[in-house]
Amino acid sequence: MSRISQIPWPELPTASWRETYETLHLWSQIVGKIRLARAPWLNHSWHVALYVTARGLTTSPIPDGLGSFQIDFDFIDHALRISTSDGARRQLLLAGQSVAGLYAAVMAALAELGIYIAIDEMPNELPEPIRFSEDRRHASYDPDAVRRFFQILVNADRIFKQFRTAFLGKASPVHFFWGSFDLAVTRFSGRRAPRHPGGVPHLSDAVACEAYSHEESSAGFWPGSGAIDYPAFYSYAYPEPAGFRT
Repeated sequence: MSRISQIPWPELPTASWRETYETLHLWSQIVGKIRLARAPWLNHSWHVALYVTARGLTTSPIPDGLGSFQIDFDFIDHALRISTSDGARRQLLLAGQSVAGLYAAVMAALAELGIYIAIDEMPNELPEPIRFSEDRRHASYDPDAVRRFFQILVNADRIFKQFRTAFLGKASPVHFFWGSFDLAVTRFSGRRAPRHPGGVPHLSDAVACEAYSHEESSAGFWPGSGAIDYPAFYSYAYPEPAGFRT
């Protein structure tokens, strides 16, 4: 048993794995956009998210004609796997891949499996995006940091699922949003909310307004970004009740 697996909450300062984090974020967007291209719409963009597994992150089954396929990040063996419901499978190693290299390899593997998908190559919710097929700048992969990140996701996922069970109303799955690169769970009152003003950096107003169309309370974890340049749990409500921040 590795030492990492014995430490539920390993240290993972954002600065220590920033280059790997940025590369992994972009890889997750490639995979997430493949799910987005095929999955039927679900309110608040729930149909685009990834889910924590015992080995990494998954799309869950994606419809493909009369069958399905799914794409899995394995953060233990450090591989990306594509599996189909008729038993076919492809595997790509993550180490040594640039964003452009992984994008080309994934699309080639899907084509070999008879799955033809076109996605928007521009990353979402990021400043100064580079098309996936042209991004050879992001090509870092630190297996140890990724394992520590995964261990944190496993424990956050477990806690959020327990937290979710106490609420009987509408609640999201515990899911991983590849745009913002965070694990989150959201609960809803059932009442409509005031129209969201938009203006979320690098996110279209249409997406933001639909996401916040009803009163909600969210909790989540992300490994740090922007002004919060460190791993953090967060909680917010929309609209925010008086005294919520205290």
